[in-house]
Amino acid sequence: MPTHHLDHANLSRMADSGRINATHIVGQPGGWAVQVDINQQEHVLTAQRSGNVRLFKKLETLVAYLLELGIDHFEVDATTYDPEQTSTYQRPDRTQALKRAHEAAAYEAWFHEQVKTSLEDTTPVMDDEEAERLFAARRAALAAKTR
Repeated sequence: MPTHHLDHANLSRMADSGRINATHIVGQPGGWAVQVDINQQEHVLTAQRSGNVRLFKKLETLVAYLLELGIDHFEVDATTYDPEQTSTYQRPDRTQALKRAHEAAAYEAWFHEQVKTSLEDTTPVMDDEEAERLFAARRAALAAKTR
């Protein structure tokens, strides 16, 4: 079992420096994982954000990835690969997140337009004396409740 984790940046650096002794593609339920031997220690490729083992759903995609890193020799172990189980990882529902983002952007645009319109309108809704009387009555009502 691999004891060390390796993200893409570190794997790329190790491949460039020639420190990788052996590369293994290991079948997993839902995809293919990469293990590399560096200094007699096994390392597994992990996703940068989650830290979980990075799985490639298609072997062809993984091979292209390794070739891009300059790794052109590897062993494939399909012992635990399960082609029936292809959906081990589900992205959060992006449609809901995008819908909420669009709604928020539309509300913000509406709100800014309301503020702009209000600031541009120079006609007062009520005169100062009427506002003073209104708030004096409210203060008196609140003061009466607290007694």
